[in-house]
This record gives sequence, C-alpha cells and structure tokens, in this order.
Amino acid sequence: MVEPDHERLSVRKQCELLVLNRSSLYYRHHPVEKDDLEMMRLIDEQFLKTPFYGTRRMAAHLSHAGHPINRKRVQRLMARMGLVAIHPGPNTSKPHPEHKIYPYLLRNVEINRSNQVWSTDITYLRMSQGFMYLIAIMDWYSRKVLSWRISNTLESRFCLEALQEAFQIYGRPEIFNTDQGSQFTSDAFVKTVEATGAKMSMDGRGRCHDNIFIERLWRSVKYECIYLHSFKTGKDLRQKMGEWFDWYNQERVHQSLGYCTPDLVYQQELHLREVA
Repeated sequence: MVEPDHERLSVRKQCELLVLNRSSLYYRHHPVEKDDLEMMRLIDEQFLKTPFYGTRRMAAHLSHAGHPINRKRVQRLMARMGLVAIHPGPNTSKPHPEHKIYPYLLRNVEINRSNQVWSTDITYLRMSQGFMYLIAIMDWYSRKVLSWRISNTLESRFCLEALQEAFQIYGRPEIFNTDQGSQFTSDAFVKTVEATGAKMSMDGRGRCHDNIFIERLWRSVKYECIYLHSFKTGKDLRQKMGEWFDWYNQERVHQSLGYCTPDLVYQQELHLREVA
C-alpha cells in the first residue's frame, strides 16, 4: 500500500493520506508466549462476566482460581487486549490529547426507528496462536450489524474502512455514538461522520453501558462463535466471522425484537416510513 520509493509522495504524506501511523510500517510481529495467550483467554472470558473488574480484582480472581499472576502482568495483558473496567482509568480507549471529545447525546432518548442511532466499538478476538481486533458498526433500533472489519493492530485505518462501507451501503444515521478511543476521536474519523450530517455522540470514559447494545453483541460474538472454534489464521477468522454476521443479521431472532431478525426489523421500519 505504501510505496517507499514513490516519485512524488513521501512516506510521511502517504501515511497521512491512508490514516496510517508511520511506526506501523516498521512493525514486525512478535509471537505471543503460550502462557500469555492462556492468561489472555482466561481474562477475556472473565471480563465478559465481570466487566467491572479492574486489574487488581482480575489478578486476585485468577490467583484464587489457581492461576497465580501479579497485577503488573494483568495490566500489560489487558492493555494489549484493549480491555478496561467500567470505571474511569487508564486504558486503550484513552482519547488523543489533541482530539475533540463530544457529549453523550443518548441519555433518555427513545430509540424508535432505523438509522436513528448507529454505534461502534472494538473488541479483542483470541486465536489459537495469537489474537486480532474486531470493529463493528451497529444500528441500535434493529441491532443490525452494518459493517465490520478485523485487524491485527489498533491502528485507525480499519475503523475508517468499516465506517465508509456503512455509509456507502446504508446512508447515514441521525446520531453516531462511539467511545472516546483515539481511533474514533481522530480527525479522519470525525470528519467522515460529520460530512454526512450525522451528529457525533461519545460515551463517558470507562462506561461501556452507554453503548450497551454493542457490548451485548460482543458477548454473542464470543460465546456463539469465537469460543466454539480454534482459528489458526486471520483468513480462517475472517471467513467464519463473515458467515456468523450473515447468520446474525438474517437468521438469529432476538427476544427484544419480538423474535424477529435484525435484517427484518431494519427493513420493515424503513418500508413503513416510506409508505407513510
């Protein structure tokens, strides 16, 4: 993608145009230690049950469960996984100091139509010999996943690709909600949203319940797909996730949707508005 010997564009300029950190060009993958992968698996599974556990409580829980580990190691692994307890504190969703933070616009708002509110988030996905990161963009009313991407780093480029795909296929929402992570507060991401006329909304720091619907999606992704399989390559993971999201949107019924599928609810509501 980046051409070091390009005649007119410097490497710096190419990275700016691609919304890519130059340091990632020189990144070389380092295999994760087997013991670290096992601890990350245990942390990930416990975090879904108790997202309010910080590093101290997580270390204590694992030690009591027969997996001795100190807090410093838990801090390192949770940071690498992008996990943070649901209370204010240092985390990988920390906003860039120069990025603008937007207010949370969804408090006491009734969500009653498709494309009223979209939201997005990033989660950690374990593999048999490593891990990846997943971003998904969801319509709150129908729970439909509008787009998604997988990456082996937390660079903002894969987030921007998912965002652009959602806008291209589904138009725009009235409000777009994110957390305060640097991927979502970057100029490229914010300008892409605002160029459509959508309003930006951001969760309070460390408050995953401001974005509760996509947090429930992560539970479904992991319990219904990731934990049931052993993925050896990114290609295997992407293929299975593609199949799962198709099934989720088109076949998986939701009790909260009157036992309808996200696709059906999304399309029906839009159709009713067109008829009206």
